[in-house]
Amino acid sequence: MKVLPKKRLRNLVIGSLRRQGYQVRKGAISLPDDLDKDGFRQLHRLAVEKRITASRSRLERWEALLLDRIANGSEVDPSAILPKLVRVIPRSNDELLFRYAALHWSIPVSAGYGRRLRFLVLDESNGKLIGLFGLGDPVYALRARDQWIGWTKEAKKQHLYHVLDAYVLGAVPPYSFLLCSKLVAMLALSNEVREVFRRKYRNSRSLITKARRMPHLTLLTTTSALGRSSVYNRIRVDGFEYWSAVGFTEGSGEFHFSNGIYADVRAFAESRCLATAKKQAWGTGFRNKREVIKKCLPKIGLSSDLLYHGVRREIFVAPLASNALAYLKGEEKSPKFYDLPAKTLAALFLKRWLVPRATRDQRYKDFKREQYRLKSL
Repeated sequence: MKVLPKKRLRNLVIGSLRRQGYQVRKGAISLPDDLDKDGFRQLHRLAVEKRITASRSRLERWEALLLDRIANGSEVDPSAILPKLVRVIPRSNDELLFRYAALHWSIPVSAGYGRRLRFLVLDESNGKLIGLFGLGDPVYALRARDQWIGWTKEAKKQHLYHVLDAYVLGAVPPYSFLLCSKLVAMLALSNEVREVFRRKYRNSRSLITKARRMPHLTLLTTTSALGRSSVYNRIRVDGFEYWSAVGFTEGSGEFHFSNGIYADVRAFAESRCLATAKKQAWGTGFRNKREVIKKCLPKIGLSSDLLYHGVRREIFVAPLASNALAYLKGEEKSPKFYDLPAKTLAALFLKRWLVPRATRDQRYKDFKREQYRLKSL
């Protein structure tokens, strides 16, 4: 790929940030005052459109078939909904559906990092998609999470392996009108998900130390897409809280560079910047997108502080064991897992949220699957 001159790349970066809605002054970016959720969506719009465009050739010919797995509101009977958890297998029709649905999110959905588990939630009463979630390796540095756990540096090094992050999670319409994102958030904590993790990673070894690790999935984390979240708040039944808020992210990352300019930034970094040294077992080159951007920006006359986009997302945690904190800190040898069968969680959701919602809000009936068609494809 051709490497752009410094000045041209600098102007492209600044122009891209301004088109997203950022104010760019003196090497820093800031958000407009009183930004609402529609404003947050606008910040992500270019990155989302870029991802849709990149997926055009793969999904365009399949969209009609994929749309058939989305329900019309008239096909949903709240009293008959029967949630089924399905693991997504690579190169399957379910994987196509997962990727297609993820393109409808308000923020660009990554493929996840490192270890990865993906699931669909289907309605067995009609065979349609209720929602989905993807679990991947968590970020290493997340202050609010680490403080909540009470991790020392060594304890985190040893036990972060037992944590996964939900990098995408939610329901699709018309089920989203029926609060089914809460159902998906509950099913992510089920015994069935822990068992899939155990089976997949039961023989895993550390890449660096080669030590064998017990596949105990003990904690899930996630961050809200658009500031504060109404999905994870108050997921409480009979005094048991499934997800808890523990703070906010610090508002840094690289999503605002993932809208058509990252390829040029990477080409420049690979040509003019030196990657940070890392463990030989991890391979060569830059560690991640963040490092690429951080190394490139000063070289083109911009501050690396542009990585601080200012979008602070609410952080939620869901322990899967009664002694999760003690286990993650290395104070106890094995987790005491909660017993959370998927069928039990689904029944709790149907009684606590679905039935009351369907009675007072019937907007779901008006939804037509054609409304779900991706206009950019």
